[in-house]
Amino acid sequence: MGRLVPEIRTSSDCDRFSPLAPRNTMPNTKAMSLYAGNKLRHVRETLGLTLRDVETASSEIAARHANQEFFIPFSRLAEIETKGLVPSIYRMYSLAAVYRCDFRTLFSWYDINLEGLPEDGNIVPIPRTHPFGSVPHPDSLMLPVAMDPAFDVRRTMDLARMIQRWGVIPLQFIEGFRRGSHSYAFVGTEDFTMYPLLMPGSFLQVDMRKTEILKEGWRSEHERPIYFVETREEFICSWCNVSDAGQLVIQPHPLSPVKPRVFRHPQEAEIIGQVVGVAMRLGEWSPYPQHSTSEVPARLN
Repeated sequence: MGRLVPEIRTSSDCDRFSPLAPRNTMPNTKAMSLYAGNKLRHVRETLGLTLRDVETASSEIAARHANQEFFIPFSRLAEIETKGLVPSIYRMYSLAAVYRCDFRTLFSWYDINLEGLPEDGNIVPIPRTHPFGSVPHPDSLMLPVAMDPAFDVRRTMDLARMIQRWGVIPLQFIEGFRRGSHSYAFVGTEDFTMYPLLMPGSFLQVDMRKTEILKEGWRSEHERPIYFVETREEFICSWCNVSDAGQLVIQPHPLSPVKPRVFRHPQEAEIIGQVVGVAMRLGEWSPYPQHSTSEVPARLN
């Protein structure tokens, strides 16, 4: 469910809505629509527009689109602002156009968060391969605009720790990097620990809630959990195991040139989370350097 909208506390509202009413019922919905109407009235008055001004403007919009559904009579607008009447999608469009307001902002006043479409779309699994068509097309996003000078693309990094400052930039989707139960990581361009299962330069989504190391239950290497590990000197993305002595064993892919390593756990190495998503390019990579066996681990770790 989206964020809770503060209830409008007027004497008439308090008399009309019982405080004992259950959540997610009409009283809360009514309070939400009253809140939205109050916001719409505030915007209109701030712009110096009268009810008649909005009516006239919406009439021109309706004529331009040859659709009377865009028209908002002043009496109907008054009901939207003061009586909690919910406008149609056509009238929402007219209000957004007249008030020069982002339609997503208007929707948010009615407790509709369009940014939640991708997450809500995962409720029903679609059995067939399909293109994404439900993702909104925002015109701005929060992106990292200042990175830590210590960021080195050759090494595996925790991106959230490397971002010093966020800023609003056209296009959107990476705002989730800085909040929630997931973190994001970048596999260093010289990190071949999980090669060729995870190519150097891959982006990883890490679920920080999954820190328990599983010892069995997978049917292939693709199902075996991969963990994101932080040591005193670096980050490592790898299969993991815990020895009988309680030590954390880093187990690279069998085809990787990197040798297994052992750390005291959690003194020397900590499990940040489990890798649950991967984004990697398949056409722009090179095989790992052909070094001698003794040189490879020191140069690639």
